[in-house]
Amino acid sequence: MEYDFKNIEKKWQQKWVENKTYQVTENTDRKKFYVLNMFPYPSGAGLHVGHPLGYIASDIYARYKRLKGFNVLNPMGYDAYGLPAEQYAIQTGQHPAVTTAQNIQRYRQQLDRIGFCFDWDREVQTCAPSYYKWTQWAFLKMFNSYYDNRQAKAMPISMLIDHLAKEGTRGLDAACSEELNLTAEAWNTMNEKEQQQVLMNYRIAYLGETMVNWCPALGTVLANDEVVNGVSERGGHPVVQKRMRQWCLRVSAYAQRLLDGLDQVEWTDSLKETQRNWIGRSEGAEIAFCVKDSNVQLTVFTTRADTMFGVTFMVLAPESEYVSLVTTPQQQSEVKAYVEETKKRTELERISDRRVTGAFTGAYALNPLTGDEIPIYVSDYVLAGYGTGAIMAVPAHDSRDYAFARHFQLPVIPLIKGCDVSTESFDAKEGIVCNSPQQDSISENEGLNLNGLTVKEAIAKTKAYVSANGLGRVKVNYRLRDAIFSRQRYWGEPFPVYYKDDMPYILPEECLPLELPEIDKYEPTETGEPPLGRATKWAWDTEHNKITDKSDINGTTIFPLDLHTMPGFAGSSAYYLRYMDPHNPEVLVAKEKDEYWKDVDLYVGGTEHATGHLIYSRFWNKFLHDYGYSCVEEPFRKLVNQGMIQGRSNFVYRVNNSNKEYPVFVSFGLKSQYTDVTPLHVDVNIVDNDVLDCEAFKAWRPEYRNAEFILEDGKYICGWAVEKMSKSMFNVVNPDKIVENYGADTLRLYEMFLGPVEQSKPWDTNGIDGCHRFLKKFWALFYGPARGENSNEGAMTIDDTEPSAESLKSVHKLIKKVSQDIEHFSYNTAISAFMICVNELGQQKCHSRALLTPLVVLIAPFAPHIAEELWAALGQKGSVCDAVWPVWDEQYLTESTMQLTVSFNGKARFQMQFAADADNQTIETEVLKDERTAKYLDGKNVVKVIIVPKRIVNIVLK
Repeated sequence: MEYDFKNIEKKWQQKWVENKTYQVTENTDRKKFYVLNMFPYPSGAGLHVGHPLGYIASDIYARYKRLKGFNVLNPMGYDAYGLPAEQYAIQTGQHPAVTTAQNIQRYRQQLDRIGFCFDWDREVQTCAPSYYKWTQWAFLKMFNSYYDNRQAKAMPISMLIDHLAKEGTRGLDAACSEELNLTAEAWNTMNEKEQQQVLMNYRIAYLGETMVNWCPALGTVLANDEVVNGVSERGGHPVVQKRMRQWCLRVSAYAQRLLDGLDQVEWTDSLKETQRNWIGRSEGAEIAFCVKDSNVQLTVFTTRADTMFGVTFMVLAPESEYVSLVTTPQQQSEVKAYVEETKKRTELERISDRRVTGAFTGAYALNPLTGDEIPIYVSDYVLAGYGTGAIMAVPAHDSRDYAFARHFQLPVIPLIKGCDVSTESFDAKEGIVCNSPQQDSISENEGLNLNGLTVKEAIAKTKAYVSANGLGRVKVNYRLRDAIFSRQRYWGEPFPVYYKDDMPYILPEECLPLELPEIDKYEPTETGEPPLGRATKWAWDTEHNKITDKSDINGTTIFPLDLHTMPGFAGSSAYYLRYMDPHNPEVLVAKEKDEYWKDVDLYVGGTEHATGHLIYSRFWNKFLHDYGYSCVEEPFRKLVNQGMIQGRSNFVYRVNNSNKEYPVFVSFGLKSQYTDVTPLHVDVNIVDNDVLDCEAFKAWRPEYRNAEFILEDGKYICGWAVEKMSKSMFNVVNPDKIVENYGADTLRLYEMFLGPVEQSKPWDTNGIDGCHRFLKKFWALFYGPARGENSNEGAMTIDDTEPSAESLKSVHKLIKKVSQDIEHFSYNTAISAFMICVNELGQQKCHSRALLTPLVVLIAPFAPHIAEELWAALGQKGSVCDAVWPVWDEQYLTESTMQLTVSFNGKARFQMQFAADADNQTIETEVLKDERTAKYLDGKNVVKVIIVPKRIVNIVLK
């Protein structure tokens, strides 16, 4: 009976749906295991073979844990909002909801064909109002919360209001945008708008003036990873820096908890380090520098307060508010021109670019320790978002400060012994503070003598001095920024916010979701408003709590709604919680379901989400945990980053100057015979084992329809290279084609067989045949050649005979290997072990039901379709998914014999079998009396016999 993978896979995919095989419910009698994939954005191009890599890896693990007796939650959904669908809508006029639904349908068909054990009853789509209701709900909660630093958690804004009414800001320790000093009397005499402005300074979801990546052509703000070399990743449009009023989330308030939480999760050290660097904790001092002949004070943050004696200039970020306050009239034009030029560069470009640029403001600051006048410059190597947007520059001990000082011919004062500024040696973390002219005078007059101290001692002493003398304060700073939460797009979650007297107010919770309105075009309005500005029915009636026409706005009971939408990460920040209870209209997740599933035991996704998504989702979960909406603080216990599958590109070689009207292509092995050839990418889907389908090539593009081919051995052989899988390189492989030609089980096996899950590896269709042949061999163990005169050709060839010792050893060795390899995600070596075992069982002519039955269970996580078919053919009831994972028995792995290589003077000659417990004397006696030994002795004397246990016997002759 042949292995008919097409019918087998179609049959079982249908049965899984009919029998709800993968539907899961809470069951307190079974231990839970929650497997989660970073859910996909459904693009119009559909899946290519690189996309399922992580899904297959997690699917294998989910199936394995189910076979181990766990109640496994393995859901899937779609991150369905985003710019690509909106851009397509702008180009075609088709509503993004239509194209998104089509793309989702395409993805679902592809995912189903690969045979994943997803519980589709729990599917979520971020563009569904029933889903984004809870994103809007979380936003309302954040708007109505502030972060109490003493309690280290979010608290209701009503408690802050009570504190302000009774105490003002006295005794208040809350995360804020700007430190305020208010009395209770001042608060109580404020009008409503003034109080709302104060509260905005503390809200976790707040409106703030921030620098953003603004793309005029797309009419929206872009995240840093959406900008490449100063242009938008999508469309290549120019991007500039622009200050805008944006919704922000006070992620920075959770910085220390985000750091501490990394000690609670099973992530790789490299991933944890990436997060720690992104959060960027640093301990230092905030110090005030007075500006000469001005009331302005520049506040700087430094981790090296001891280097204040080496400050020779100050630098402001171009976007800093300090710039306009300190720039003198004579320098206005130069500084303004420099600031405008800087707006064309993103922060990432400014960080990575080592070119020195800047402008002198004309102003001077006073060193609070020495009284020296220090020139103030503006330069783009200083960023407004970190610290205060102003730095004290110590060129002797910072490479960028040193480069700036050399460029503008500013002084350099070394403070550490052994620091040779002429060689740009900036290691100031260790060493002894040396004498300096600046220190001599101040150390005598004010008691700050750092001479002879270690750097660590000098830092501590200077911070204490600064704090005690009112020059500043000790502070912990974080690089982590608050998240910009606004986008000037249509296709996203609307903000449940209306505006009264230019201040935001939130909709009642019972009115959610606020659904996207219909608009005529998906572009910004002619007056520059976001696309939602085109909606005619987009105002909020506070009296009747409903949406109404904008023409009804009266400023008393009817107000304009917010015109922005939320960014992509809004919908993906808490989707793992919604999967626990996806159809509940009352709460995000019922408490009993949250307490059962708790957290994600295994999270699989790409390294590109190592910072943004993981930071934001961890923050989001911690906020919900503060209010008891999530029972655990860290959402993802174990995380595995799958590698990338790279494309294997193919090339054809066009002969230039062929003097023919049609193109001529020469085969790879013959191209050296031509002096001028051009390699061209060719669609890998018309290449098989590097052999080009010439007719398909002619049909591929009209300009090639009359092409001529110079063949080798009757074939056109293509060249190849490993590159990023990309449509522009024609190396995108559609999984549908692989499934059609080889089957989903072969695709699953092959993607895992390519190499370790975490590593990137090239896709090479040439090797897929091996995995397909293996499945045929596996099938042949059950449906091999008919045995005996009365054998049924289509029947199974297994029997109930006792398995041999060799077969028992082969299978139990496999059980142990596969069990251990799955736990460590070493799927490629597990598959190799399968191949070895199947070959051994075939050679042993094993047909034992007792051994082949557990073999079906073992392969079920990797190749579920063939496993289901064989499980049913074996007469087993139910799905193989509900079988019990086999357990290996060490007694079958114990070697009863050992094979030793016999060598003479170091040259291996033959091998001999011995009992596993044979001693050296027995081995030596048996070897010397073996008839083959006599041939190599040939009258020579045996000097000694060396026995390496379980490996080799070496006879030394003379």
